Amino acid sequence: MRRGMIIFVVVNVILLGFVFHTILPLLALLFDDVSADAIRPYDIPAPNSDLIELRPQLIPKIIHQTWKNETIPSKWAEPQQSCIDLHPDYEYKLWTDEKSREFIATEYPWFLETFDGYPYPIMRADTIRYFALAHYGGVYIDLDDGCNRRLDPLLSYTAWVRKTTPTGISNDAMGSVPQHPFFRRTIENLQPYNRNWRVPYITVMYSTGPLFLSVIWKQYIRWGTTEAGRIRILMPDEYNKKPWSFFTYHTGSSWHEDDAKAIFWARQHWIFLTVTVLSSITLLWIVWFTIARKSTNPFTSWMNRNKGYVALNKRDDDGHGKCEV
Repeated sequence: MRRGMIIFVVVNVILLGFVFHTILPLLALLFDDVSADAIRPYDIPAPNSDLIELRPQLIPKIIHQTWKNETIPSKWAEPQQSCIDLHPDYEYKLWTDEKSREFIATEYPWFLETFDGYPYPIMRADTIRYFALAHYGGVYIDLDDGCNRRLDPLLSYTAWVRKTTPTGISNDAMGSVPQHPFFRRTIENLQPYNRNWRVPYITVMYSTGPLFLSVIWKQYIRWGTTEAGRIRILMPDEYNKKPWSFFTYHTGSSWHEDDAKAIFWARQHWIFLTVTVLSSITLLWIVWFTIARKSTNPFTSWMNRNKGYVALNKRDDDGHGKCEV
């Protein structure tokens, strides 16, 4: 019994240690304070303000977008065109599947095997945006994000990403100078984080998607950065839904499967699920402990009885077990 309990405790400690090590980067996202790097309304000149011309331009005037081919779905044609029309002086790059693979094969051949091996096309769409920003610089915009105003004020930062809810950052709108250390770190970590978690949504999110980017971001800012390496955070009001916001949102998430719906439901009911899981684990432990206490090993019981029998016979043979009158 005592040995079984020790084994049980050791196994559980190892299991809990592995789980804690795995989710520790995710737990860190619950305590993200972006106030020092946030881009606030008073940091951004109003649309068409003369102050925009006084701001330095650090990020190149390039807009990057991705799709599998040159034929953009009709539902995204309007937001795509809004960004092109507002920025006639910007270079526009549409990264198709063919162009993306050719670029990786030419400029980053060490990554081609990983790029080809991704199980879901969205993972290649995720990675090409990181490589494009690290290589060329510019602004990446998802096709389901339209432009509400010119992006010029955002070009005065060395790099920026947008804040998302409930925590972390997103990869649907980002800007950077070429060779920014954050995006270099991002592409360097794509191979170590390339894991198949058996659930498509989690595999995408934690290998190449916003969750992956959020974890790398937390690691990057943990010990502080130089001013040149700083990454600014575009807050929700500056992202969309306000007259001064830079973007408009349209229907997207074309890669989501049925597992994503279950995860979205779980996120909305996380308190209930947490209580249920902890209660189930506690109940199973109590049941196991109770059964273990009551159960006996038949072989051990037989050995104990046999030892007593042998000992009694030995005493009788020696004459020590007899009663003398």
